[in-house]
Amino acid sequence: MSPAHREAAAELCKWMIAGGMAAHIDVVGNVVGRYASERADASTLIVGSHYDTVRNAGKYDGRLGILAGIVAVEELRRRNVALPFHLDVVGFSEEEGVRFAAPYLGSAALAGRFDPDMLKRRDATGQSIADVLRERGGTAKSITELAFRDKLAGYVEVHIEQGPVLLHENLPVGVVSAIAGFARRRVIVRGTAGHAGAVPMALRHDAAAAAAEMVGMVEQRSSRVPGLMGTVGQLQVPAGAINVIPGLCELSLDIRCDNAGELEKAIRDITTGIEAIAVRRGVSVEIEKVAELPPVLCTPRLRDALGQAVARQRFAVRSLVSGPGHDAVMFDGVTDVGMLFVRCGNGGISHSPLETITAADADTAVRVLLDFLINFEVRP
Repeated sequence: MSPAHREAAAELCKWMIAGGMAAHIDVVGNVVGRYASERADASTLIVGSHYDTVRNAGKYDGRLGILAGIVAVEELRRRNVALPFHLDVVGFSEEEGVRFAAPYLGSAALAGRFDPDMLKRRDATGQSIADVLRERGGTAKSITELAFRDKLAGYVEVHIEQGPVLLHENLPVGVVSAIAGFARRRVIVRGTAGHAGAVPMALRHDAAAAAAEMVGMVEQRSSRVPGLMGTVGQLQVPAGAINVIPGLCELSLDIRCDNAGELEKAIRDITTGIEAIAVRRGVSVEIEKVAELPPVLCTPRLRDALGQAVARQRFAVRSLVSGPGHDAVMFDGVTDVGMLFVRCGNGGISHSPLETITAADADTAVRVLLDFLINFEVRP
């Protein structure tokens, strides 16, 4: 809800209207465009992704999927193709959860999974989600009312791979089989501050040293299982000084896996490991749950339909697991879910200004999506 965020939403809304859709921006900031079926009572297929991203990021994370949907609608209109379902192209307002540590804010609202407690989350300046949404009339009631009431035919997301697999195999697109589940924690380690030159090493209760050991333990435990990933992306000593033994250290924890059982074991083992390190080093620790979602298996019929569309474009069909989370996870259990990955350049780098794709691969992605839409059969 920054000025840049609002401007991006307004621009997307203009492009949707120019592409042949009726479009609006809702109270959460989602941009929703509809290419309506001739049948008013038809079910709705959603093609969506997010238009926010992390700080100092690239151009294509999320936005590619929205633009692919808009271009597909433009082509459907140019060909005068009438679909047997309503096609909603959605630009979700907040998937990354950077400002408020509240991921999937936009998609959760439309999927009917919005948690009103999220409104209490605050950013670094102390503003809550409720504060910034209030200007648009965003209340808990108005947000829960955003949930799709139509009968849904499915949810499809086009997204850059954010990894190097397709690049390594020289393929422009791939079909996602599953999205890894994740657990995010905030860990606060409290030790005893002291003068760096006065307290002997054996008598110290150094919060940062304990945290460093915890980071190493997370890496070691996560390396034991293929597909399991553990990351400490934030590590800080608040008000630290060069000549003071840290009395406080804060770190983040992100654990991911496409196997629910292995994810659960890793969370348990890492939590136990953190607590054991704290006891041995004479520090205290608080572990706060930030977010947690189980793995999502993409629906076989959508997976197959996307694969057939890829094959009709004369490319090999590559199935792969997504390590990063996506708005698609919010629609798991709500409707059928499918995802198409698009090859990244620059070694698969994402969440960086070096993130890139080629125009040819973007074109292929839209052609696959268009083929999928034209051939998609709605379940009775």
